[in-house]
Amino acid sequence: MEIGIIGLPGSGKTTVFNALTRGRADVASYGDKPNVGVAPVPDARLDRLVEMYEPRKPVSATVSYVDIPPPASPSGRIRGISGQYLNDLQRVDALLIVARAFNDDAVLHIDGSVDPFRDVENMMLELLFSDLELLERRLQRLDEGFKGAQAAQRDVINKEYYLLERIKRHLEGETPIRDQEFTPDQAQRIRGFQFLTAKPLIVLLNIGEDDLDEVGSLEERLTGAVEGPSVRAASICGKLEMDLAQMDAEEEAEFREAVGAGESGMNRIIRLSYDVVGLITFLTIGDDEVRAWELPKGTTASRAAGKIHTDFEQGFIRAEVVPFDDLIACGGFAEARKRGVLRQEGKDYVVQDGDVMHVLFNL
Repeated sequence: MEIGIIGLPGSGKTTVFNALTRGRADVASYGDKPNVGVAPVPDARLDRLVEMYEPRKPVSATVSYVDIPPPASPSGRIRGISGQYLNDLQRVDALLIVARAFNDDAVLHIDGSVDPFRDVENMMLELLFSDLELLERRLQRLDEGFKGAQAAQRDVINKEYYLLERIKRHLEGETPIRDQEFTPDQAQRIRGFQFLTAKPLIVLLNIGEDDLDEVGSLEERLTGAVEGPSVRAASICGKLEMDLAQMDAEEEAEFREAVGAGESGMNRIIRLSYDVVGLITFLTIGDDEVRAWELPKGTTASRAAGKIHTDFEQGFIRAEVVPFDDLIACGGFAEARKRGVLRQEGKDYVVQDGDVMHVLFNL
């Protein structure tokens, strides 16, 4: 799963990218190629299993982030979404909008004033206009194709046409596709279009250190403006978090305590990212490795086994499964088996968040 980070020039989106991935992308230049990085997902369950089993190699689940540069323009403004910029946005699984909420006289805002709520609204409208443009082109092609089509083809064209026309109507009323209702068949039909407003969305206010005391009120206002079933809202101080991300863990903890920064804002954003794209975590315990695996909700045991290794899916026999809390209460797999807490599950079992799994397979 990839989360695409977007924002106006000077919004601090690359700063946020560096903080999330502990990267060192240049924040002062405006490149024309995306920065790509990976962030480990913080998980207290993995930490507890590492304490319990003392493996040589603990491995976290991960989320990938792509810092997507906007198209170059003399004014710095985004005037329509097209070309490579559109391609970059379409290929990610979700979008993260970074809106500038910090004041810095050394960094001019392209609109002359700092108003993150205006910027968020404008960027969301640009995404919506991009989908409308794509819909209009597709509807025109369907209309042209209908004239020379056979009767059976006309029925297929009609179904797609009326579905897209309905989507277009709602978009014109400023309802993003993610908030529209579809049958499973309809959702499958439109998936290939990679509509931007169909993607899950995180909206992030990039605040200054002077605004840390106002986080609650800022987030409440932002949530009221953008929150939806597949939308999350949050705020962080990107500059502070980027600086802290370059420290070792002990130094970072001491600094956070000294300035009252609390839990890493980046950990919160990573968890929000994980949640908004519909991921869960299952865990495995081996002789050398304790590992957390990211997995889409609703995935079966055999598919989860394939995440570990393709051979495991092909030769899947069954999975031994115990929920994390039960495993901890029992003190290990052997005791969980003795108490009857460990379950034997077949290939169609739907893996749950926090399942600890041992896969049995045969090739």
